[in-house]
Formats: sequence, structure tokens, C-alpha cells
Amino acid sequence: QVQLVESGGGLVQAGDSLRLSCAASGSIFSINDMGWYRPGPGKQRELVAAITTGGSTNYADSVKGRFSISRDNAKNTVYLQMNSLKPEDTAVYYCNAVAQRDPIATMRQYWGQGTQVTVSS
Repeated sequence: QVQLVESGGGLVQAGDSLRLSCAASGSIFSINDMGWYRPGPGKQRELVAAITTGGSTNYADSVKGRFSISRDNAKNTVYLQMNSLKPEDTAVYYCNAVAQRDPIATMRQYWGQGTQVTVSS
């Protein structure tokens, strides 16, 4: 099994910064894409930012220019640097990874338990 553990959430004021971290552990053969999601207006999890093994990134329009995703492949860890935070960024942020447990296992998605980010105005 693959476990994802997030950290770094908290309560900040508008304009402040936070850095989220997500470390993958357990039985891991390889990790493909990693990313961060948060609930959208319909409460379904929506992509905030994603990064491939090679470092290519993708961002939601609402966070472009403010958030930056990065990863350390040696540590199986993904980060989300959040700058110029706004009250509308308030949400539970979930880490996601597409991973393979062993050479013959299929790739599948794994989720962390979520970390709360609250931005006050």
C-alpha cells in the first residue's frame, strides 16, 4: 500500500504564504504524476496543481502566478508553495499520486487525508 501524508496547512491572513508538503511512503515501486486538489463549488475535488516525474507542471487558472508546485523524486515528496493567498483559497487540500506498488502492479491513484488551509480577510 502507498500512504500519502500532507503537512503545512494552517490559518493565515490574506496576502500571506504557506508551503504544503506531501510525502509518499510504503510499498512504492514508482510514482508518476503528483498533484494537489481541493473541493470545487460542487464539492468534487478539482485540480489545483500537478507535476510530472520530469517536472512539467499544470495549474488551475485561479492559482496561476500565485502557487508553485515542485517535487523531490528522491524523497517521493511533492510541495505546493502558495503565495498571495486569498480567502477563496480556503479549503482542505488533498495530495494525489499515481503510483505503482511493484513491477507487475497497475498504476493507480492514491490520496492523502487532506490538510486544512484557512485564509482570513
